[in-house]
This record gives sequence, structure tokens and C-alpha cells, in this order.
Amino acid sequence: MGYLLPAEYEQFGLPADTTDDWITTASALMESYCRRPSLLATQYVERVRLTANSQTAVPSYNPLAIVAPNNSALVGVRVRYAQPRRGELQDPLLAQVAWAFSIPGSWSDLDPTTVDINPQTGEFTFPMNFLGLGYNEVEFTYTAGLITIPDAVKVACAQIVRNAQATPAMNIRSNKIDTMQMQYFSSSILDPQIQSLLRPYLAQRIG
Repeated sequence: MGYLLPAEYEQFGLPADTTDDWITTASALMESYCRRPSLLATQYVERVRLTANSQTAVPSYNPLAIVAPNNSALVGVRVRYAQPRRGELQDPLLAQVAWAFSIPGSWSDLDPTTVDINPQTGEFTFPMNFLGLGYNEVEFTYTAGLITIPDAVKVACAQIVRNAQATPAMNIRSNKIDTMQMQYFSSSILDPQIQSLLRPYLAQRIG
């Protein structure tokens, strides 16, 4: 999908006869730069180890988005108290109790409504387990991305097209634009202004 509609081409400084392949390819380049499959609201699943003495995790993709019928961006959570790593064992007695109940290593579903969500940073704060021990590994399913495409993203898309059309080596009059061409010239097409516009949508962690 393109992030600019044909009816908006002239509004954002493109000729009305701009072909759709320019917009489609520019949109794909934006997604590649942001290291995400789409800038639109998409569901993701991430598994992370929590930092020692911390019950928080920041998702790779922002902004968080609430998509019906869900009433939260956080759709599902699984947690586990894994075997403590070196330096993580705060209470040996509690750890022994946890092992006695076979807690370490087992995954449990957690009610997403018990997780505190910071809407500004997207940070999730997870509660302690019933023994008062912090989980040290979580898997969370959440929705992030744009419900409505803001003008900043449309401006970035239009500017990419203009930059590409101003690149002589792309020979726009005789060649059909494709993603590989855009990627090859991305260093000049994705200028600092575009990078600044797309910065809020960059993936924070890969893998």
C-alpha cells in the first residue's frame, strides 16, 4: 500500500499524473528504512529477557495502537521466571521455594490488564508473580503503527519521490521505477529531512 493517495499528489507537491508505482516504491523504501513490515497498525509478537531488578520492557515498534475489537494495544502476555542468571539471585530462600513449585522455566499467561502501559514511551511494566518474584522473561503480543497516516509521513513519501525523480541515474522517462533502484540510491534519496520525519517510526530492536 502507498502512503499517499492519488487525490493528494498535488497537495503534497507532486504532479497529478504521477504514476502509482512511484508512490508504492517510495512507501516500500520507507518501510525498509524503518525496519518494519508496515507503518500502519500491525500486530507483533516479541520475546525478551528483562533486565535484572527491572520489570519493564520497551517494544521494538511504536506508536502503540488500539485496533477494534481490542481495547488495548497489548493483546496477550506470557511470562516466566527462568533460572536466575549470575548476579540476579536476590533472595535464595524465595528462589528455593520457586524451584519447589517448579516455577522456573514454565510459561504462564498473564492478564494484559495487569500490565502498566506508558502511552508516551510505549514501556510495559509487568507485575510480580504470586511469590513476589519478578519475571525475567516475557513474550508479549501487541499492536503498533498508524491508524491514520499523518501529514509528516505523506510529506516524507512525496519528498522521496521528488528526490528519486531528480536523480539522473534513475532515468525516469525510460525505466519503470522499482524497489531495488530505490534501495541502490537510498543514501541520496533519503535525505536528512526525510530521516527526521521517519525517526518516530524506526524499529528500536531487531531480532
